[in-house]
Amino acid sequence: MNVYLASIFILLIWTSSAAQTTNQIDLSGSWQVKLDSTDIGTTENWSKTDLNGETITLPGTLNDAGIGKPNTLKPAVNNYVLSNLARKHQYVGKAWYQKEVEIPVGWKKESVKLVLERVIWESTVFVDGQKVSSKESLVGSHDYDLTEALSPGKHLLTIRIDNGNKYPHINIKGDRYPDPVNQDMAHAYTNHTQIKWNGIIGDILLEASDLNAPQHLKVHPDYANDTLNLGFEQPKPSKKGLTLEILDANGEVLLSQEIKKPLVEGSYVNFSIPTPKELQVWDEFHPSIYTVKITTGNGSSATEFGLRKLGNKDGMLTLNDQRIFLRGNLECVIFPLTGHPPMEKGDWAQLIAQAKNYGLNHLRFHSWCPPAAAFEAADEAGFYLQAELPHWSLQVGEDKPTTEFLRQEADKMIRDYGHHPSFIFMTMGNELQGDIQLLNDMVAKLKKKDDSRLYATTSFSFQKPTGTRPEPEDDFLIAQWTDKGWIRGQGVFNDKAPAFDTDYSANSEHIKVPLISHEIGQYSVYPDMNEIPKYTGVLEPLNFIAIKQDLEKKGMLELAPDFTRASGKLAAMLYKEEIERALKTPSFDGFQLLQLQDFPGQGTALVGLLNAFWESKGAISAAEFRKFNSPLVPLLRFEKAVYEDGETFLGTIEVANFFEDKRAQTLEWSITDEKGNTLAEDSIEGVDLSIGNNLDLGKIDFPIAIKKAQQWNVSVKLKGTEFKNGWPIWVYPKAEVPEIKVSDTEAPEPKAPETEAPGTGTSNKEVSGPQASVPKNILITRSFDEALTALEKGEKVLLNPDTLQLKGIKGRFVPVFWSPVHFPDQPGTMGLLIDTKHKALADFPTKTHTEWQWWDLCIRSKSVIIDSLPVKPIIRVIDNFVTNHQLATVFEAKVGQGSLLFSSMDLQTDLDKRPAARQLRKSLLAYMTSEAFNPETELSTKNLLALKTK
Repeated sequence: MNVYLASIFILLIWTSSAAQTTNQIDLSGSWQVKLDSTDIGTTENWSKTDLNGETITLPGTLNDAGIGKPNTLKPAVNNYVLSNLARKHQYVGKAWYQKEVEIPVGWKKESVKLVLERVIWESTVFVDGQKVSSKESLVGSHDYDLTEALSPGKHLLTIRIDNGNKYPHINIKGDRYPDPVNQDMAHAYTNHTQIKWNGIIGDILLEASDLNAPQHLKVHPDYANDTLNLGFEQPKPSKKGLTLEILDANGEVLLSQEIKKPLVEGSYVNFSIPTPKELQVWDEFHPSIYTVKITTGNGSSATEFGLRKLGNKDGMLTLNDQRIFLRGNLECVIFPLTGHPPMEKGDWAQLIAQAKNYGLNHLRFHSWCPPAAAFEAADEAGFYLQAELPHWSLQVGEDKPTTEFLRQEADKMIRDYGHHPSFIFMTMGNELQGDIQLLNDMVAKLKKKDDSRLYATTSFSFQKPTGTRPEPEDDFLIAQWTDKGWIRGQGVFNDKAPAFDTDYSANSEHIKVPLISHEIGQYSVYPDMNEIPKYTGVLEPLNFIAIKQDLEKKGMLELAPDFTRASGKLAAMLYKEEIERALKTPSFDGFQLLQLQDFPGQGTALVGLLNAFWESKGAISAAEFRKFNSPLVPLLRFEKAVYEDGETFLGTIEVANFFEDKRAQTLEWSITDEKGNTLAEDSIEGVDLSIGNNLDLGKIDFPIAIKKAQQWNVSVKLKGTEFKNGWPIWVYPKAEVPEIKVSDTEAPEPKAPETEAPGTGTSNKEVSGPQASVPKNILITRSFDEALTALEKGEKVLLNPDTLQLKGIKGRFVPVFWSPVHFPDQPGTMGLLIDTKHKALADFPTKTHTEWQWWDLCIRSKSVIIDSLPVKPIIRVIDNFVTNHQLATVFEAKVGQGSLLFSSMDLQTDLDKRPAARQLRKSLLAYMTSEAFNPETELSTKNLLALKTK
């Protein structure tokens, strides 16, 4: 089934510039405002006389003006402060705004409309003390017909805004947050991203027009008959004097003609014309926008539009009959200077330009709908948008007034924004649960009213089976998993060893509608303390300040930049693999990141590689991110990240191409060492790259012959283009691992067969085999008692206890999910911070942050708390920002007369199957035999035993 659209943007254009000036009064500027939390103003009818209130500038909010209850919270590491950014001033309730207006004499016989572009939540308009009406909407403008209320001359215009919670059932409650005002999670009405502001933030206009002026011009293409169907409303239609113009983006007239016999049905006028041959279709690479203008004897109306055709071809998403792939990101009203979305196209154009800089082509607006300016900017940029009802609820259908409100909001969204070509997806809300049939019914009715986009009942659901397969009315499916399993990495990366030859096909190829993976990522990055001074607007970063003070108190503040960088590098690496698995899946149609930028609410969920201002944190550049996130991405399938001498690296090259057909191309591949020296290279010529997944384009087959551990890089490039991608691998010498004699009586029985090198325990005899050998005078043991005995004798000891003997945090590779406040019941670490300059790691190639070669070592570890130990970790574990413990897995110290190297990463078991563990062990032992092994810090026996379980 194909869905067709030519988008339209409704904009009244008056017959001359003078007429436009005369027929519009801009009400922005100075107003009076008076708060009314107890609704006295309604009883006393404050709209009759001068409010005698404070002065405020509109468009704007009470927060902008510093009006409301001042914040009294102080920085502290608790759920009040870490909930979200703090409002400097807060007010929820009614506020009255008043201004005197003067209506020109020329408006005497005109129709007069008041436009309030965006309000939370309810507005009520009074003219000279008389109530006109009230409006409710979170998705668009509140428009009032004031024709009968306004005559030429001066009038007192009063607007009452109520930002109280009108329909609580649109919201899920966040019970982690003790302050009730901060418990609403849906982003159209929340304090977690935007705030519950009171004011008017967009256009505030009085507009006059002829009583019989044309309105609501729409354009709809009929592709089968190659025609454009146009229609508009007019109170008293006339079949005479109707002219049509179509202009390009430069204002050049492409078509001008008189429409002689339009069809009139009541107050609706419609007609059709052949589609002009000059018109080009709209997409991300060719965002062709045109203007249609109709003129009658009573005025003109114009709309911008773009031609596009959405479709589902065998379960694949198409635009203009060609497959597209959504490289998406969430937008959750995160604008920390204002606490509300920008209303100017230029601001949205800047945000979209940054998103495109990182290779994105899509934004999903989570549980809210953006203003017209966002759609306009996306139209011009060729950017795909998904808007949603202001709805995140587990109680769908339980409250009839809420249901009716949502139906009205849905109608308003497609009426006000449905003409935009960028508006390709719409859902009824986020992760909805409850009456799913009601959602199906809502979608069915919307399709009948406007079939110009694809619709879905919900953006994923935890209510099964809804969240696992499409509902009957779903045109597309957004999911974390299907009925066959996970389709995102968050459910995989911590449980399965790194593998780069897999995708999500087994769990996705049976889905017969376009499939998009839901909110992938959510890898927490440590807060950036340098961000604090950027908050110069209506919100205070008390959460950041509290964390900074906690670090300072614990003597760790100087480490904060390293924490941010290292955790960010790990998150970027995981995002890369997430995105590449999606791109490798032929049955996929896109992904939606959560997210590229930070989410400062819901427990300070700093999951972004960019901060909340869309600025880089330094984890990865835009150019690097685009290597694996762009319209065309070279990909490589290979088995694993770690190899041994004597093995062969095998890789299969493919290309995900959602750019353009490319014929007779050349793919170049190379393998280089850590110094950039080329170890192998070759090219594959005559490659045809069609739109979609181009599989099995060539092989890389390279035998590994090395004597020293190294990190290599494998890269694939499309010759003559910027499309290049790369992957690190680690190669280690291979050696026999003799059977290990376990000498630790304290260690629990192993769950699986374990091996340990001869020479552990009390034996100091050097054994053969460079990987497993134990140099003389070094004791390797799991036993604290045995270690302390040897240390008192002045010996060198590698103490590597079983993790069950240790206090601490369970080893984990993937960092904190989302937020340690929002989800406190999870191992709360955020990756490694590695001292690469330390000689203990001289034979273990590594960067300062976690990479794939650390996976096995992290999983088989425990992060020990060293808050009271005066040691500097060689391998530090970054704790989450709530607890901020000093954590380590490897450190050294003087104990008694001896020298200790401690590891809580398992360096004992299954070493024949664990080359990274074997190599790290070798590197540590080589260091211990050298003169450099001379720990400076001293630990007491009590200090060391404090790490042990009782």
